[in-house]
Amino acid sequence: MSLVDIEAVDKSFGHLRVLDGVTLRVALGEIVAIIGRSGSGKSTLLRCINGLEPIQGGQIRVDGDLVNAPKADLRKLRQKVGIVFQSYNLFPHLTVERNITLAPTVVKRIELSEAQAIAHQVLRQVGLEDKLHAYPDQLSGGQQQRVAIARSLAMQPKIMLFDEITSALDPELIGEVLRVLERLAKQGMTMLVVTHEMGFARNVADRVVFMHAGRIWEEGPTKALLDRPRTPELEQFLGSVLS
Repeated sequence: MSLVDIEAVDKSFGHLRVLDGVTLRVALGEIVAIIGRSGSGKSTLLRCINGLEPIQGGQIRVDGDLVNAPKADLRKLRQKVGIVFQSYNLFPHLTVERNITLAPTVVKRIELSEAQAIAHQVLRQVGLEDKLHAYPDQLSGGQQQRVAIARSLAMQPKIMLFDEITSALDPELIGEVLRVLERLAKQGMTMLVVTHEMGFARNVADRVVFMHAGRIWEEGPTKALLDRPRTPELEQFLGSVLS
């Protein structure tokens, strides 16, 4: 059974159709890289999966729950679906530890001591255990992004969505964030990753989805898709990002 089941999804902003009949299934433990030009619908698709954007047609199920049901429990859904954006969205007035423990204590209502133990664990996963008591402005961009990943992991989600999380970083910081994703992949985390990092996609993703004009234009096993594009649109895209 698919962990994520997206069926014929349509999404518009006013007269602009951003997603046009998108169908995609993601299996438990699978890592899917989503590539495509800006405006192709990649980020919007992630936001729809997490219930941050309503859809106008089709349906989305996560772990069997219908995301777009009229009375969907989005609070419960977001405990299963972690999402990390390009902007870290950390609370600047809170320590790293409190940024991470806030949601588990407020949303899941677990004891602070248990949440603190989880914070230690997830910071160890992203290589920042020594930054527990630091504030966001004391961290580099790459470190802040790793804290944002740790914060999502603290909710113990079933799937993680990553939306161009390296695009705001200096080149020397990109590698440290991608290494965290590689470690998560080895630990079996299900991931949907919107990225322009073709090297990461090739090395880590089980499958690549190429979006164009709001549709899934091509999809398939990573190496086959990237080495032998079947459409001129994918060939041109790969030429632009790999040149």
